[in-house]
Amino acid sequence: MPMPSRCQIVLSGDEQAALMARARSARRPYRGRLRAAIVLAAAAGQDNAAIATRMGVCTDTVRKWRRRFAEGRLAGLKDAPRSGRPPAFAAADRAEVVALACALPAGSGVPLSRWSGPDLAREVTARCGIAASASTIGRWPARDALKPWQHRSWISVRDPQFAARPPQCWICTPGSGTAGRWARTTM
Repeated sequence: MPMPSRCQIVLSGDEQAALMARARSARRPYRGRLRAAIVLAAAAGQDNAAIATRMGVCTDTVRKWRRRFAEGRLAGLKDAPRSGRPPAFAAADRAEVVALACALPAGSGVPLSRWSGPDLAREVTARCGIAASASTIGRWPARDALKPWQHRSWISVRDPQFAARPPQCWICTPGSGTAGRWARTTM
């Protein structure tokens, strides 16, 4: 004979409606729908083992969400805060670094054509007081697909007669397949 749970669930009308909406919502994550369905089944008087079998979860999972709902009601079904190391830098610090990386160094009075990771780290430390390593500061713009230390430029032509010569192109002669020849042509 199944043992009755210590956490008996009695729902108000508003809680019943909210849980039904959560359980039926296709837009909610699966874990939210599962939690709502567990609580609705518990409120219907089913025991933990029956709910676990019907939902395809462990009995401990049913027990956990039944207890969390009994203690915190609807707010108890939210995820608990996770443990872990707190971020060392605020989002505002990261935004300042990305904004500075997007600006030209000449605008800051720095005689550089582009920012490098160490140059950007020195400027951020001097300007904003953010003491982070060059690799950390380089990762922040790169996370947003910004790479201020890379740029595309034209190759400088050193031949003084370059402009006077006509351009060269590859010409494929008909019937020769892929064979071709270099020819001076005017375009």
